Formats: sequence, C-alpha cells, structure tokens
Amino acid sequence: MDTIIFDVDDTLYDQALSFKNTCNKVLKESLTDDELNALYIANRKHSDALFDEKVAGKLTEREMHIRRIKDACAEFGIVMNDEQAMEFQEAYVVEQNKIMLFDEVEELLERLHNQGKQLAILTNGAEGHQSMKINQLNLERWIPKENIFISGAVGHAKPAIEVFQIIESKLGLDREKTVYVGDSFANDIVGAKQAGWHAVWMNHRRRDSLNNTVTPDKVVYSAREMLEFIGDLDLVNER
Repeated sequence: MDTIIFDVDDTLYDQALSFKNTCNKVLKESLTDDELNALYIANRKHSDALFDEKVAGKLTEREMHIRRIKDACAEFGIVMNDEQAMEFQEAYVVEQNKIMLFDEVEELLERLHNQGKQLAILTNGAEGHQSMKINQLNLERWIPKENIFISGAVGHAKPAIEVFQIIESKLGLDREKTVYVGDSFANDIVGAKQAGWHAVWMNHRRRDSLNNTVTPDKVVYSAREMLEFIGDLDLVNER
C-alpha cells in the first residue's frame, strides 16, 4: 500500500499568515509585507535551531519561545525584552487557533483518502501545542489518530532517523512505497531520505537547500503543485 506522510507547519497551512497577523498586533514597528516575510523566515531559522537545543535539554520551552522571536527581531534592529517576547508568543497561539488548510490540501487529502492510500502525520513540537493545531485543521477526517506522530510524544524529533524508524515499524511501511512531504529541507527532506523514503519538498517559500549531498525526489512550489503531483502519484507502477 502507498503511504503518504505529511509534516504540518507551513506544509498543510500557511504558517506565515499567523505570524504576520501576530506581528501586526504586537510589534510597535510598522513592517511591509516583504519585511514581514523576511522576519518570518528568520524566525523559522532560529526556531529550528533552538528546537534542537530544547530537544537536547539545553533550553526550556519558554526560553525557546522567548529567544526565537527576540533573535529574529534583532536581525532587523527590533529590540524586544522577555516580557514582550512572551506577549508575542501568547498572541501567536491565539492566531494559530484560527489556522485553515490550504484549499488544495483539503482536496488532496480527500482524494488520497478516497484512493485508499495510507495517510499519516509526522510533526516536530510539543504534544499539546501540535495537537491543538491538528485538531484545528480537523485532520482526523482523513488520518486516524494512531497515524499521527508528534515528536514530543514519540521521544525523538526530525531529522533523527529514530523517529522515522519508529513510524516505519508501527505502520508496517514499505520504504519504496512511502512518501514524506514537508517544507523544512534540513528536518523533512534530509530525515526522510536518510530513512530510505521518498521525499517531496514543499518549497513554497523558495528557500535554498544549503545541502549538496541530499536530493529530494520532487520539489513543489505551491499547494496547487503538491495537489497535482501527489494526487496522481502511483508508487506501485513507478517502481
């Protein structure tokens, strides 16, 4: 059976929208859309690096939340103290309670479900926070609860090969018929390829991979491209 496994943040929905809305509500500075995009990308960069430190036990979750926005803002000359950073985080959580799937993703999940594909989720983050987003997106319409894997609950985080191996064992996956779809090259593409899975890079932010040793099987640049490619994917016949 073909298995399609998805990341959540900025793969199934527009995470930048929540971030921009929070910036417009909390930051005193008035930023252009281009500046907000650049600040969002900087925040993701710091978030990924600090998440690794949190997993290693070097930071608390609160320290991670404070530092990722403070460090991102510092790149743009925006000074923020710890109290303001936590105010930003609290407002960000409120915005994330409003997230919605890309329209094309909803169509894709419906199509894959109707095709009888095995669907799953693998996302990094704290169990409670990621579960909130998964519930808000109503992903259990297509993906059974036992096929939803959150690093905070599993005990390993992408790109560590252990988390991919745990899912492989629990779902009885055939690597040749398994595709992972995610937006983070370092976490999603590198992790999936080292596990021997197919990997589709949802690169709608048009980032550079900064990695010359790992190549995704496919790069898509929008939710529409993801729908068109994965919706018609037949791994059995492509082998």
